[in-house]
Parts: sequence; structure tokens; C-alpha cells
Amino acid sequence: MTNVISDSELRLPETPLDIFHIWISDAKISEPSDPDAACLATVDANGYPNARVVLIRKIDDRGFCFFTNTESQKGHELATTERAAINFHWKSLKRQVRIRGDIERVSDIESDIYYTSRPLGNRIGAWASMQSQPLENRQILIDRVAEMEKKWGETPPRPAHWGGYRLVPHSIEFWQEEEHRLHRRIRYDRNHTGVWTWSILYP
Repeated sequence: MTNVISDSELRLPETPLDIFHIWISDAKISEPSDPDAACLATVDANGYPNARVVLIRKIDDRGFCFFTNTESQKGHELATTERAAINFHWKSLKRQVRIRGDIERVSDIESDIYYTSRPLGNRIGAWASMQSQPLENRQILIDRVAEMEKKWGETPPRPAHWGGYRLVPHSIEFWQEEEHRLHRRIRYDRNHTGVWTWSILYP
């Protein structure tokens, strides 16, 4: 495990993505499943928060991407506020990463590429599920899956209501557990010119 946040804080990288890629690499080794899972927090039109775990499937200098039904509850909330936060928690490493930023839709090409990489059952499920809508009983869902399997066969196209979102970060905080609750916290903030600055926070 690479301990980037240590007594060498004064030699931290210029951008938080350098640290994040090291931490996610560590998590891929230590976590038993889904090291790319993160809690996504959104806010509805009335100001009430919602949180759920999603899989962050693409991470690059532009941001953190996840894919979902755009007509779901989170899809409507993301469209309303165009802002969100995600939190990675790797229990085995005693680490967290908190990220806040603006939301943008990924391109159709990016959504198509990811959609076609998914297992066939997942692609069919994207057609069958009316995500977040009331379901009278599970048999209805099972019947819809069978209907879509018959309709699309082995090559279902990406549904128009399914695609990706990118969280473009303006704040990334790294949290490392320490004894006596004296944790290490480093926060990077990006200004309007795209330059990152960092600060050490009290635990």
C-alpha cells in the first residue's frame, strides 16, 4: 500500500488525480469486490438529499463517470441541479475520498462504448427496467425481460434513456485513518482557471 498522505505533505502532487490513481490501484488489490463503488449524493427539486451506491466506470482528467437510466430518480435530480458529490470508502485501507462538482452528460459515443461492453443480461435489463418507477410484482419485470430478449436477441442497441454522467470535480478530499481519531485530511480545490491548490484539514 502506498502511503501518499504522510509526513511528506509538502511534496504532494500538483493535481489530486495523481493521488487518486494510486489509491484506486491499491483498492483494486485489497478490496474483495467493486473497488470502484462510490456513494453518489444528489438533491431533488425540494432540496431533499438522496444517496445511493453506484459504480464509477471511467476516471480520467475530465472527471468521474457512471452510467444509469436517465429517467430514474437520480437522473431527474442530476438534470435539475447539475451538481453532485461522490464518496469512495475503502474499509480495508482505512481510506475515503470525497468529491464534489458539476454534472455533465457524457457523449453518445462514450455511452455506446460502455453499453456494448456490458454483459448481455445487463444490456437487456436496461431495456426491461423502468428504474425507480413502482413495480406491482416481480413477475412483471421477469416478463419484460423475456419480452426484450425476444425483441433484441444478442445485440440490443443502447436505449435512448440510458447513458453516462460525468462528475467534473472542483473539490477532492483525501482521508486517511490514524490512531486516536487524529486522521489525515488533505483537500484539493480547483479555481476558475483550472488550477488546483491544496490544504491540510483538522481531523
